[in-house]
Amino acid sequence: MKKLFSGFALAVSMLTTLPFFRVHNFYKGINGYGVMSYPLVGFLLGSLLYGVYEILTPYLPAAHLGIILFALWVLLTGALHLDGFCDTIDGLYVPKERALEVMKDPHNGGMGMLFGGSFLILKASSLAVFEQFYLLPIILLIPRLVVVFEIYFFPYVSKQGMSTLAKEEFTAAQLAVATLYSLVLIAFFHSFLLLGVAFVAMLLIKRFFIKRYGGFTGDIYGFNIEVIELLLLNVVLFGLT
Repeated sequence: MKKLFSGFALAVSMLTTLPFFRVHNFYKGINGYGVMSYPLVGFLLGSLLYGVYEILTPYLPAAHLGIILFALWVLLTGALHLDGFCDTIDGLYVPKERALEVMKDPHNGGMGMLFGGSFLILKASSLAVFEQFYLLPIILLIPRLVVVFEIYFFPYVSKQGMSTLAKEEFTAAQLAVATLYSLVLIAFFHSFLLLGVAFVAMLLIKRFFIKRYGGFTGDIYGFNIEVIELLLLNVVLFGLT
């Protein structure tokens, strides 16, 4: 039970800026439980955003509230996944022999900033006209469930770092638990179409990046989360759910 709670705390520490459950020692034995908790952390973040929406909706114009939720979304995740998105884009604009080195550079390149800015505009615009805010918990859960599957099934190109530890420690039983509780929540929200769209996107992304690099990196996990979140928002906006 202690490792289970420590793993959840680790996931909160890694994926959010919430000042709770902070973990600074990624000791052996909790990293797999951390990965198992990723979808739950996404669900909790989405629930927090939806709670803010319910509190503020009587007082603010809908479009302005959408932009506020977008800003809060970025703040709550510490722009972690956006940084991965930008680094991944930078890596696509250099020869693949140099891409991993460029992606590790803490400074964003011009193409990463350009695409990152455009991406932020699209996400903010999507939230400004969004109406089904009750789906935010699932829209944040599903991309993190996708990453859980990527960590378990797809190769990781680095041989060191926290993501390597997570992959080494993440077990089939933990994958089953993450999948089970995620499916229960998705069923409650009647959102299996969103799940299907996300996994199709995952397979397309997997095909591209494994062909280019031979596997995934932490930045590519962040890229996945950002792209799939935006995709799911727009699937809902187009009335396909």
